[in-house]
Amino acid sequence: MDPLAELLLSQHGVAARRQLLGLGIEWEGIRNQVSARRWVVHTSRVIGTTTGALTWDQRCWVALLHAGPRSLLGGLSAAEVRGLTGWHRETITVLVDDELAFEPVEGVRFFRSRRPFELLRSPRPGIASAQLEPAALLWAAYDAPVRAAHGVLAACVQQRLTTADRLLAWVDELQPLRRARSFKRTLLDVAGGAHSGAELDVRRLCRRFGLRPPDRQRIRQDRSGKRRWTDCEWDLPDGTTLVLEVDGAFHIEVMEWGADAKRSRGITTSQRTVVRCTAFELRHEMEDVARDLIALGVPRTRRAA
Repeated sequence: MDPLAELLLSQHGVAARRQLLGLGIEWEGIRNQVSARRWVVHTSRVIGTTTGALTWDQRCWVALLHAGPRSLLGGLSAAEVRGLTGWHRETITVLVDDELAFEPVEGVRFFRSRRPFELLRSPRPGIASAQLEPAALLWAAYDAPVRAAHGVLAACVQQRLTTADRLLAWVDELQPLRRARSFKRTLLDVAGGAHSGAELDVRRLCRRFGLRPPDRQRIRQDRSGKRRWTDCEWDLPDGTTLVLEVDGAFHIEVMEWGADAKRSRGITTSQRTVVRCTAFELRHEMEDVARDLIALGVPRTRRAA
């Protein structure tokens, strides 16, 4: 394979003018190919050798080649390249480490980062991008709404692209990092420590909104005869019981969700109602959880603080 064909194959048919010049294709040769409508000018710095609408992969190459050889895909763009699904964004994020002295490109967000690119860069072959962990954490810290910020970290672990421990290590590596403390709590939940943290959050909720504290870890027997321990229970004034079960920060594993739903259904009776919330809601949307508990009859000991 000749060098030009090899380059175009590796870059999905997209090349920087500097790369073409390096292979001996002069400006006039590029201009002739464009005039013949075999090639397309995508930006002042990038040429496409295919016609028609660009694929997402081609758009990533256009963005990266336009920014220059020291640029990296970042944010959710880098996370998607590294395998993350369900978090696609049409806008492509490119990290640069120098002044933004070039014209903008539609659909591309150039972000100047002062963090060392040697630390962020993924060693994997292919398009230059940040490693999954810093890409996800930096997007979560500075670009994302709160729920999405925590959700993407949980998704990275649940899709088995990384581990909670690796993300926790990167939280420390990237300090100072916005939302670092709450990220650590979510990652500990994802790693399996949700119940101890959730117990403290339920206590905080009750104190803040003046609710009677629940009984915890009551033993119940489901309809198959198995013993179950509930997270929180309130005996209500009308003689019924309200059960609150707390799931992990972002409870999206289908098999685990199905098992918990079956468990809840098995201990529900005409006198016992089971509702669920996530540890994330207890921590970040506490007022919504409290409002629902009050509506379901949980007694109040005083007015909310």
